[in-house]
Amino acid sequence: MSQNTAPRKQSTGSSAAWASGGTLFAGVLMLVIGIMDVLQGIAAIAEDDVYTRLGDYVFKFDLTSWGWIHLCLGLVVAAAGAGILTGAEWGRIAGISLASLNVIAQFLFLPYHPWWALFSMAISIFVIWALATDDTYGRAPV
Repeated sequence: MSQNTAPRKQSTGSSAAWASGGTLFAGVLMLVIGIMDVLQGIAAIAEDDVYTRLGDYVFKFDLTSWGWIHLCLGLVVAAAGAGILTGAEWGRIAGISLASLNVIAQFLFLPYHPWWALFSMAISIFVIWALATDDTYGRAPV
């Protein structure tokens, strides 16, 4: 027995608009987080006394090293955010990958700036969710 079903239409309702709005918001958030990471990196490179460590921690790096990590990661995250906003095909994959990397970097940076690290991790998780659930990304409008 064969079953004849009509092809499904692209979702053009409110869920598609909401998903593309989430992607736009994720791109803006990536730009903001990238710029904030750059500023965080500059602050750590310029003056090691800006951040204080809260006790002993397994993952110990010099603050200048953290500064360079945040500076480089921030530049790449901001570039990926710009790619998402322009609708570039590589932007979605790069955004998910870099937001995941940012979650890991912020987790390792927790003892130096705990509240900002938690906030940045939450934003990065939203970015991952928004980019991963948008099925309209990169498609031509119908």
